Amino acid sequence: MRAAAPSDSACEGRRSPCGTLPVVHMRRPTAVLALALTAGVALAGCRTSPNVAAYVGDESITVDELQDAVAERRADPQLTPGDEPGYSRAILSQLVRAEVFDSAAEHFGVSPDPGGLPELLEQLLGGTEPEAYYQQVAAQGFSRGDALERVRQVALLRDIAVAEGAVGAPTDASLRAAYEQAVAQQPAQPSLGYINVADQATADSLVAALEADPGSYAEVAAPYLALATLPAPRPVAQLADQLPPDVAARVAETPPGRAFSAPVENVSGLLVFLVGEAPVPSFEETRPQLEAQFLDQAATEGAEILSGYEDDLEIDVNPRYGTLEEGSVVQADGGVVRLLGTQD
Repeated sequence: MRAAAPSDSACEGRRSPCGTLPVVHMRRPTAVLALALTAGVALAGCRTSPNVAAYVGDESITVDELQDAVAERRADPQLTPGDEPGYSRAILSQLVRAEVFDSAAEHFGVSPDPGGLPELLEQLLGGTEPEAYYQQVAAQGFSRGDALERVRQVALLRDIAVAEGAVGAPTDASLRAAYEQAVAQQPAQPSLGYINVADQATADSLVAALEADPGSYAEVAAPYLALATLPAPRPVAQLADQLPPDVAARVAETPPGRAFSAPVENVSGLLVFLVGEAPVPSFEETRPQLEAQFLDQAATEGAEILSGYEDDLEIDVNPRYGTLEEGSVVQADGGVVRLLGTQD
């Protein structure tokens, strides 16, 4: 009997806060990059010029700027751009969203260049290599700059939420308070270790040794690691689906610090089981998750604030390219351009 590695949650192919970039293996309860933004509704046709692709508030994106942005990406051999005219609409959507966030940053008094974007991307990806994310983005026609622009927008959502008082900026004290509250609310988790031995005499000897000093488990287990032995106890919840019903029942009724031996089907000899309490992760071990939870909450609150701001921000798209619906420039007949292959 071997313990299976704990599984990681993943959020793949879901919509980003800005509605485009795919998410790769997020390890958080609510993946910030998987949040959907409610985009402002454009006033189609209120302002038009043959030289302007889109207006965002008082700013404009010229046709030349759009064509240059498209040409730059098409010239990059690492990218796989889509066919026209959909690709131009996708890039125009990118440019419009960037202008929206620039305008919002100025309105709410936060820096449009928050910095630390590569590090924030690593945090958002929760362990997945950024290079894999960049490759996925490139395969769909978007550059590293496009990917980091979306990370900038997540950072701005966070900063806007803090500036507007929707969330407090995280401090060491606030994170420690959140940690202590979580620990206090978390019931003790039982742990389980098992050691594979050849005969009952050896099993009885190990049961006595483990009950005399449960902390000696690693030392006691070391000579038996070549067999079906766990090198260290693990939370019972991670092993539950591997335990035979009779063993699971006995584990459930065994108090922490006690051990017992039992035969297990398809395992040669006997297994010596030690029941204990899973160690509580330290504050430093938990800190990345606490920071991720803050970012998740802040980005959600920031998205709500931005949505209200966009309601009053006049955005017009040149009818030559289409109209703006839910953050994407779409065909005039309503055909939506699915940026970077996102799925609902």
